[in-house]
Amino acid sequence: MSWNGSCRWIPRSLALTSTPRGRPVPFGGAPANYTVRWPEPADHALGHSRGGWTTKAHAAVDAIGRPLAIRLTAGQAGDNPELMPVLADIAVPTAGRPRSRPLAVIADKAYSHPSTRHALRRKKIRAVIPQRSDQIALRQARGSRGGRPPRFDRVTYRGRNVVERAFGRLKQWRGIATRYDKHARNYRAGIVLAAIVMFWLR
Repeated sequence: MSWNGSCRWIPRSLALTSTPRGRPVPFGGAPANYTVRWPEPADHALGHSRGGWTTKAHAAVDAIGRPLAIRLTAGQAGDNPELMPVLADIAVPTAGRPRSRPLAVIADKAYSHPSTRHALRRKKIRAVIPQRSDQIALRQARGSRGGRPPRFDRVTYRGRNVVERAFGRLKQWRGIATRYDKHARNYRAGIVLAAIVMFWLR
């Protein structure tokens, strides 16, 4: 993989649908799928969300949309807790040590949390993340005690759409748009393969 030092890494998550799988019932037939809520194995990355059984794919891409890291979680998992683990998975080959620290991280409001901003600041990574409306209202209600709003670069934030376009291209593969793999490792392998073919081999 080639690396441009001015690239920006943009984490984002997308919920992809998955097919429900039920356990056999010895007598009386199988219950309705939506009433079966037994724990799903960790290696399946399936969970109940508003869309039913779903899987979330969390990805970081560079400034031209090439995926650099991909993680899977259950559909009900939050986006923000996966931001730092996704960044930790990045290792861009260089002449020396692999590079794992971007110049800036562009993300949407789902990642607007004080802990995330503090973690990025400790790593000297510029956060280009808009504040949620409830956070703005809370700060304004506290008056001078609310502190100053975090710096937000609107011009740089316009580049966030590259990750949306990357997921749009990946979903052209039917196996990614509609998950039929039982194990998350197989599903993630399909996403990685699609990313290599559609982005890195061009």
